[in-house]
Amino acid sequence: MKTIKGPAVYLAQFMDNKAPFNSLEGLCKWAADLGYKGIQIPTWESALIDLERAADSKTYCDELRGKVESYGLVVTELCTHLQGQLVAVHPAYDTMFDNFAPDELKGKPKERTDWAVKQMKMAAKASRHFGLDVHGTFSGSLLWHTHHPWPQRPEGLVEMGFQELAKRWMPILNEFDEQGVDVCYEVHPGEDLHDGVTFERFLSATNNHNRVNLLYDPSHFVLQQLDYLTYIDHYHEYIKMFHVKDAEFNPTGKKGTFGGYEDWGDRAGRYRHPGDGQVDFKTIFSKLTQYGCDVWAVMEWECCIKSPEQGAREGAPFIQSHIIQATEKKFDDFAGSEIDKDKLKKILGIN
Repeated sequence: MKTIKGPAVYLAQFMDNKAPFNSLEGLCKWAADLGYKGIQIPTWESALIDLERAADSKTYCDELRGKVESYGLVVTELCTHLQGQLVAVHPAYDTMFDNFAPDELKGKPKERTDWAVKQMKMAAKASRHFGLDVHGTFSGSLLWHTHHPWPQRPEGLVEMGFQELAKRWMPILNEFDEQGVDVCYEVHPGEDLHDGVTFERFLSATNNHNRVNLLYDPSHFVLQQLDYLTYIDHYHEYIKMFHVKDAEFNPTGKKGTFGGYEDWGDRAGRYRHPGDGQVDFKTIFSKLTQYGCDVWAVMEWECCIKSPEQGAREGAPFIQSHIIQATEKKFDDFAGSEIDKDKLKKILGIN
């Protein structure tokens, strides 16, 4: 068993053009004052990190890490969700996902993909320069538009899609392998890696690449009506990152899983602040601890009701109250005795 580390906070949703949310130092002081022990950094936010410089210079990373540690915090992980998304984009989503790319690459899908691959490789080097062993990202998607098969999917389409996805990711995964860093895919609706079956498809397509791992976020499974607890039983050896985010699913006679194109607050499935939804975090923390998952518990705020300010204040104590200090002692040790083979034989009725 292993004690989960935390609490930490993902900074992506808290970025703003107003202090203290517009600088690394401001966010560090804010997070530390709220009781967090770590921060997870989105690498596309230039106010927090220069990814290219971080890939080129360990000295620069040491300086950033020093700033973070001066507030009593650590950098838990770097993340590339937006860049990872752009590794694989179906043309139907080109216009919307162009928002994640530099202006000069908008309308240029091939150049945008090449840029995303380079970004991911830089993130591998930057993670190593920070002394990190894990990294969070999205897989991107070529097949999501076919997830509800109408018209029916032609034979071989899914296999070809995962072969192509793996082909794009293999050079990235090899770079991460060279740097000694695991790639933790956040399994998420909209991505080709959105549940256990698709994770296994991708793992197989990459020839079980040893750097293919998981960022566990139960909220995405509530919206899919997937058993997020048994998921841990299946995949605990791959879980290297953990987002603490809640969700709820309340279907009606008018709307269900697909949401009716409603805004988040009006959907049957919606994200909530930790503790305000339906996720059984007590059991999750128990399972992750029992399986020895070496993870940081990182609060991600994406609530459609509660403000980010209140969510941030409540997040640290919520996580802290769920962290289990893993025992190294059995509760009935007091009644034990020294090993005596003759006594054992007697108990078993062995002459």
